[in-house]
Amino acid sequence: MPTCLLIRHGRTAANAQGVLAGTSPGVDLDDTGRDQAQQVAERLGGVRLAGLVSSPLERTRQTGEAIARVQSDNSNPVELLIDERIVECNYGDWTGRQLKKLSKEPLWKQVQGHPSAVTFPGGESMRAMQQRAVEAVRYWNMEFGDKAVYALISHGDVIKAVVADALGMHLDQFQRISVDPGSMCIIEYTPLRPFVVRTNDTGSDLSFMHPQKKKKKARSSDAAVGGGGGR
Repeated sequence: MPTCLLIRHGRTAANAQGVLAGTSPGVDLDDTGRDQAQQVAERLGGVRLAGLVSSPLERTRQTGEAIARVQSDNSNPVELLIDERIVECNYGDWTGRQLKKLSKEPLWKQVQGHPSAVTFPGGESMRAMQQRAVEAVRYWNMEFGDKAVYALISHGDVIKAVVADALGMHLDQFQRISVDPGSMCIIEYTPLRPFVVRTNDTGSDLSFMHPQKKKKKARSSDAAVGGGGGR
C-alpha cells in the first residue's frame, strides 16, 4: 500500500504577480516560497521517505532540495530524482502571460468548464497532462513498493489532475480542487482503490506517517461504513 505525497512547489514571483509561468525556465522560488519549502521539509522531518521525485523545473527542484536536506544525513543521503512526466502543463502560447488577460480569451471558459476538451494553442492538452502524471504515480508506486511513503514535487494543475483521478472525478471537475503553493496532498493506494487522506494541507499533524514501534496494520481496500474511527 504505497502512500504518495503530492507536494506543490513554494511560491514564485510569477505566482504572486498572476503570471502563468508554465514550463518557462528560470522561475525560482521567492522569499515566501523558500520559507514554504523549508516548512514542508521540516513537517516531513519525522517521516521516513522511501523516495523523493521532482519535476525538472527550478521551482520544484528547489522545493525538493529543501526536503532532501532535512531527510538526509551522512550515512543516508537522499537523492532527488527527476521525472519529466510530472512537469507543469505545456500552456503553449499562454505561457508567460497575465492570468487577468488570459481570462478574456474565449478558451478560458472551456478551461474552467470543460478542461478535458482543451488543448492549449501551441501546447499540450489537459487530458495528456493528466495521463502522463497518473502514469508517473503508478510507476513510482511500483518502483518504491507497497510499504513506501514517497513524495512527488510538482505543480498545481498536475497535482489537481492526479487527485481528481484518485477521487474518481472526471477531469472536467478538477477545477473544484484547490492546491496552494507549499501544500501537500496525501493519497494511499490500495489494491482496490486509492484513498485521498489529505488535500491542500499546509499544517496538519503528520505523525500518523512516522515510523511505528509496533507494526502498523495495513489499510483495507474496503471503505469503513459509517466513516470509521479515524487515524
